[in-house]
Amino acid sequence: MITTKLKIRIYGDPCLRKKSKSVKKVGPVERLLIAFMVETMCESKGIGLAAPQVGVNEQIMVVDVGEGPIVMVNPQIFRKRGSAVMEEGCLSIPGIAVKVRRPSKIIVKYIDQDNKAVERSCDDLLARVVQHETDHLKGKLIIDYASLRNRIKMRPQLAELRRISKESKP
Repeated sequence: MITTKLKIRIYGDPCLRKKSKSVKKVGPVERLLIAFMVETMCESKGIGLAAPQVGVNEQIMVVDVGEGPIVMVNPQIFRKRGSAVMEEGCLSIPGIAVKVRRPSKIIVKYIDQDNKAVERSCDDLLARVVQHETDHLKGKLIIDYASLRNRIKMRPQLAELRRISKESKP
């Protein structure tokens, strides 16, 4: 089997701010992308990865909070309950963490890699990661949750990440 590590896009890459397109059907190309995304997420020691983070603006994400990889295509969160604040990091914004308030329980509908419709109840860390990755599919990043004061503090780090992002383009 041929494997490859996908390149994780860094803050400043326009792909991270675009809204992703819905996937009509999961076929061989999407399954290959999913396999590479799972491998990349694991090698990067992440617990979630959305397709825009590897330069593909399609509604595909993979999540693993310790129970094995979960593949979600076209996820839609339709019920939210509770509230919790937790510091979040992001593979696309290395070195920066932001306290984010999110619902602690959600229900998400999606299709899996076999094109089967799934409705899943998620709570705690899984709920948080699903919401974080769903934000990526909408072009939203954790820094969007930061207070103005914290955004000002982050400016030098974000500027450096933008510079790195520009330099790493082919």
